[in-house]
Amino acid sequence: MNKQMSFLFAIALTVFGACKAENMKKTESVDSVEKVLSTKPDKASTPFGINGRLTLSGTQIVNQFGKAVQLRGMSTHGLQYRGNCYTDESLELLAYGWGADILRISMYVQEGGYETNPEKFTQMVDNLVEKCYEMGIYALIDWHMLHPGDPNANTELAKVFFEHVSKKHADKGNVLYEICNEPNDKEGVVTWAMIKNYANQIIPIVRNNDPKSIIIVGTPENASRPDMAIGNPLTQANVMYTMHFYAADTWQSNHQQRRRDYVSKAIAAGLPVFVTEFGTQDGWGDGENDFVASQLWLDFMRTNKISWCNWNYSDSPLSGAVWKNGTCPNGPWTDDNLKESGKWIRGKLSNPADEFATQ
Repeated sequence: MNKQMSFLFAIALTVFGACKAENMKKTESVDSVEKVLSTKPDKASTPFGINGRLTLSGTQIVNQFGKAVQLRGMSTHGLQYRGNCYTDESLELLAYGWGADILRISMYVQEGGYETNPEKFTQMVDNLVEKCYEMGIYALIDWHMLHPGDPNANTELAKVFFEHVSKKHADKGNVLYEICNEPNDKEGVVTWAMIKNYANQIIPIVRNNDPKSIIIVGTPENASRPDMAIGNPLTQANVMYTMHFYAADTWQSNHQQRRRDYVSKAIAAGLPVFVTEFGTQDGWGDGENDFVASQLWLDFMRTNKISWCNWNYSDSPLSGAVWKNGTCPNGPWTDDNLKESGKWIRGKLSNPADEFATQ
């Protein structure tokens, strides 16, 4: 094949992949596992099959053809709380029926999580990463530190965990690493310098085993201030910064717009941002849904091609969980068992062409 033909062939592959991904997302919503399993796509037609290993170009996530992509998916609840929700049936519905590109695997460190039984929770994460790989979606491994709020409190545990998962899963190519969930000030002020100190110890461990995959780092104030890394960014390649928001939070004037401004400032300064967690409710993931404010965020993220995961894919009693309490582990995984937040987010994942607000 001559150079001209090779060039044209590469362009054709890029366009074909992009069109195929768009067509996948426009499939009719599926409300039962039976329907999903009867139309299960081949691996080449899955998000990972189409886009391959992801990297960064400037502030954008790009696929194997260099095309900017926006990942859109769900976060699990804490594996110690709702680990029984992640059956083959429920996850295949999420991937094939809802059209999710990514599953954020939320493994708490404290609160009855990893530190109580490292072997058990590491195995749970490994199993879910394997399942994501089989389904052809991306897996975001979330080191869900919350209390204490300084990630340096868990550095030694994190070193062991990330050494294992980065070595075990590096060759898959569908794995992203979120190395600290929500640094926060509940037990004392946590600065970007403190977070950076932690990140500079964990990132080299991952990079030694997995030189290419994307690593996402939490930011101050419960992962809401990516702008605080401006002027003092991490120097490693393929590193992103977190933003978390809950659309019904109104504890200060213009709160939601302020947070979007933080993101805009970070992007303008060349810092890539990933919204690894958001909810349509208050900061506890509970209370009334604010779908109007949530839609403004979805518009903003789509315009800027910012990837996101919604909190959360479980049957927790709180309103932020998409399934009604008691659904896990056996379903039924039907629309009748979805809460209002579940119906709303399912619609957004299944019909991205309708995602922009009409006014």
